[in-house]
Amino acid sequence: MKRILITGAAGFLGSHLCDRFIKEGYHVIGMDNLITGRLSNIEHLFPLANFEFYNHDVSKFIHVPGELDYILHFASPASPIDYLKIPIQTLKVGSLGIHNCLGLAKAKNARVLIASTSEVYGDPTVHPQREDYWGNVNPIGPRGVYDEAKRFQEAMTMAYHTFHGLETRIVRIFNTYGPRMRLNDGRVLPAFIGQALRGEDLTIFGDGSQTRSFCYVDDLVEGIYRLLHSDYPYPVNVGNPDEITIKEFAEEIIQLTGTDQKIVYHELPKDDPKQRQPDITKAREILGWEPKIDRKEGLKRTYAYFCSLSQDELNKKEHNDFEKYTIK
Repeated sequence: MKRILITGAAGFLGSHLCDRFIKEGYHVIGMDNLITGRLSNIEHLFPLANFEFYNHDVSKFIHVPGELDYILHFASPASPIDYLKIPIQTLKVGSLGIHNCLGLAKAKNARVLIASTSEVYGDPTVHPQREDYWGNVNPIGPRGVYDEAKRFQEAMTMAYHTFHGLETRIVRIFNTYGPRMRLNDGRVLPAFIGQALRGEDLTIFGDGSQTRSFCYVDDLVEGIYRLLHSDYPYPVNVGNPDEITIKEFAEEIIQLTGTDQKIVYHELPKDDPKQRQPDITKAREILGWEPKIDRKEGLKRTYAYFCSLSQDELNKKEHNDFEKYTIK
């Protein structure tokens, strides 16, 4: 039985990856310090003999007994509400955390796949975004703690690949959605659905002309699975190229939820990207992958998940006490 370590296992993407690799017959070792992850995302796996969990911060030394075949490094705050509250931890998991994972991979002779992001392109001047575009990133802006953590993570991974000959893979993830997203994590889709379910007006930052491209989580997981088992060591965009403006997206959410809320506008945050659309030519050619689930079906599934939440979950603003983690 192949053994795989998944960091950030209790997060939105990490938990879905745990499910996929369990389904494929792997022995899955999940690791998470629960700073933004939730045990409820993976508690259904606890009774399984081929799943184990470590409550551990990957920014500190990692020890996993026994052999390891693969490591997926997905530990990181991933939404602005998170990394603006815990910026130092965000930088540490992208620097110390990746160094620890790569060191463990070298010691275990394991293949590593890291979760990078479309944020490495910053506020892009090239559209759609190709992997050979170097990006337009403000390293000292509020989003810089996340953007630069991911860019450093890519650089460190490639250094281990070229210097040590380590087997490495890099996925650049574009906007992804689906069940297990935190309702109030600050990202646009759960924010809109949460506001609609609470009877609040939908809040758009800016004039709504900025674009995003939304990929359903099952499609993303399939792309990651294929990339891990490919022989391509360089970054690959995985996302859905179906681009939509935020205003159009808000209107879709109103139609989906059957509500009659108004759309209200607020000032656009600093360095917020104006366009997001992946060029997935490499994913098509190298992985034979492209998204299968259209936005209408994906939103229907995601909305059903949010509707299943309790009223308490729907109304509370945030489940984590970030203050105790914040270095002042």
